[in-house]
Amino acid sequence: MRAEWTRRFGRSGPGAVICVGLNYHDHAAEQGVEPPSAPLLFSKLPGSLSGAGDPIVLPFESAHVDAEAELAVVIGARARRITRASALDVVAGYVCANDVSARDVQFGDGQWLRGKSFDGFCPLGDRIADVATLGDARALRIVQRLNGDVLQDSSTDDLIFDVPQLVAYASSVTTLEPGDVILTGTPAGVGIFRSPPLPLAPGDVVEIEIEGIGVLVNPVVAEAGPSG
Repeated sequence: MRAEWTRRFGRSGPGAVICVGLNYHDHAAEQGVEPPSAPLLFSKLPGSLSGAGDPIVLPFESAHVDAEAELAVVIGARARRITRASALDVVAGYVCANDVSARDVQFGDGQWLRGKSFDGFCPLGDRIADVATLGDARALRIVQRLNGDVLQDSSTDDLIFDVPQLVAYASSVTTLEPGDVILTGTPAGVGIFRSPPLPLAPGDVVEIEIEGIGVLVNPVVAEAGPSG
């Protein structure tokens, strides 16, 4: 991930990681909640960024960590208050992303920053698929596999707010810079809403695959004890 960002944008990673909650119809349905009337934005801290093959480290503070398959939009040009009609003009392309989430921390805090921002909780793929090829990224199959078993299997057609809407909305809040990313939300099937719930465990392998983009693979490990 870092090599691609350095080559394309002259820096080792995104300056901003903007995320969207509850942005698939099927994910809202599995929770029994109404879809939001506007995008629900939150952020991940820079230390959460990692790349393909890097371990997802399960923190001591959580008993239930989930992986979340997500399409990430990579910004290619500076933008502020861009219109939906022009939004794709500032998009460089797309990568596979994993919005790793410590659910008990997230729900216990009542807001999402800490539960979404432990170190390594935002793996991004190594390859940016060009916007000229994928356009607005409609109708792409998006899958999460855990140890080879399919947990999530949906399509970006199920997005509540599509890519142009999200780019325009985010740019109304903050100036988007080249290399910034917008994670567009996750579909149904995450571990916390399964019966029984299915948290990540040491030794697991998570694969996020998005049609036309590629596969992001990360192993899962336990956090090591404190040193010294």
